[in-house]
Amino acid sequence: MKFPVVLHKEAESDYGVTVPDVPGCFSAGSTFSEALENVHEALALHFEGLLADGEPLPHAQEADVYLDNPDYAGGLWAIVDFDVTPYLGKSVRFNASLPEHLLERIDERVQKDHRYASRSGFLATAALRELYA
Repeated sequence: MKFPVVLHKEAESDYGVTVPDVPGCFSAGSTFSEALENVHEALALHFEGLLADGEPLPHAQEADVYLDNPDYAGGLWAIVDFDVTPYLGKSVRFNASLPEHLLERIDERVQKDHRYASRSGFLATAALRELYA
């Protein structure tokens, strides 16, 4: 899932990172790149805490939703791709029927695009986009 993040930097300080869609999730880094890398760990810890507390998992919105928010004024916006699938529960096998041509196109995409390890991975990614976009 692609989360918009906003980075702020004051003189003599590290970059601070806020994830608007995940209240209470913050990170930092001494460089812009390090700050973006560190936010993955912050998101992982936050999602683990939400699961442990039985809280619903947040979903990402477009950064445009937050652009007029004064809390984020003067910040630099970036997008962080965070894999939420480990937090959605165990995998469950199910049967599905799809049109043959559609299944062929899915298989072609899986072969060409190494982001997808399998047909199931492709379908899970598509479902996440539809449900959490």
